[in-house]
Amino acid sequence: MTGHTLNILALIWIAVALITLPFLLRITQPYGRHASKKWGPMLSNSLGWVIQELPSPLFLSLFFFMGTGEKPAGAWFLWGLWMLHYLNRTLIYPLRIRTRGKKIPMLIVLSAICFNFVNGYLNGCYLGNFGMAYGEGFFSSAQFLIGLPVFIIGAVINNYSDTLLINLRKPGETGYKIPVGGLFKYISCPNHFGEIVEWLGFAIMAMSLPAWSFAIWTICNLIPRTLDNHKWYLQKFPDYPKERKAVIPFVL
Repeated sequence: MTGHTLNILALIWIAVALITLPFLLRITQPYGRHASKKWGPMLSNSLGWVIQELPSPLFLSLFFFMGTGEKPAGAWFLWGLWMLHYLNRTLIYPLRIRTRGKKIPMLIVLSAICFNFVNGYLNGCYLGNFGMAYGEGFFSSAQFLIGLPVFIIGAVINNYSDTLLINLRKPGETGYKIPVGGLFKYISCPNHFGEIVEWLGFAIMAMSLPAWSFAIWTICNLIPRTLDNHKWYLQKFPDYPKERKAVIPFVL
């Protein structure tokens, strides 16, 4: 595949994200507290997470290793960052969450598999065939020196916020509580904010259309979910802090 063809596919994928966004803003996605049997057969939440997230690192690696281009240290570094994120998201996170008895619709799992396949394919193909862009000088380039701190900050926010959410319930407890600590002082879903920041940092480092397509999809996918969660908190808890925004501190 030529770079031109790959970029065209990435642009189409970005267009799909932007077209899908208005629908996601109108339809509450059945994750977590919003899960419902009306979406069809259900699956264990933890198992569903593993199944739906696993295709991303698998397909990224498959197309990365199948690529015939040069693979300098910078390309391996970007591959490694993707793998580290999904090692946590696919294997560690599902073991940490306390969701015994909770379900996720199989429709969501299947759609996530398709989503992760496309993202893994586009970015794996790019890194595997055009990784020479990350050769000599990459680690001293502006895109790396700016993008890596942004990625790290986003990953720290994401994982710290996940930890605060997981520890809201003591073992054996059920139900929901108002989350506190960290960026929860300012926004309802800092875990989503952190993931958005993380993949923006990756896109800045990679400076490729496939990487930017994933960052844009992350924004289009998570902001509607965050707005739904924020609305739910306000309805569920009369004493919920009114000054909190949903996903971007002081803005949205």
